[in-house]
Amino acid sequence: MSMSLVLALVWLLIANVIAMFPSKDYHWRNAYVLIGVGIPLLIWVGWQNGFWVALIVLIAAMSVLRWPVIYLVRWIKSLAR
Repeated sequence: MSMSLVLALVWLLIANVIAMFPSKDYHWRNAYVLIGVGIPLLIWVGWQNGFWVALIVLIAAMSVLRWPVIYLVRWIKSLAR
């Protein structure tokens, strides 16, 4: 297994552990940090392992960070009007 996949799995594990703790800002600060670290990591996974593996990692990350994705979709829909 490549180093990028190992780090992606560690990222997913850390994201799940962070989600278990209570937060006053509903984990938004943590989500910004996870997104900032996750995007370069996702690019690295895609570069080392190919598009399909990166797509699987992206879907797993979107399942963990679902609220930022929901708000992004809502924002894009409001721009399309």
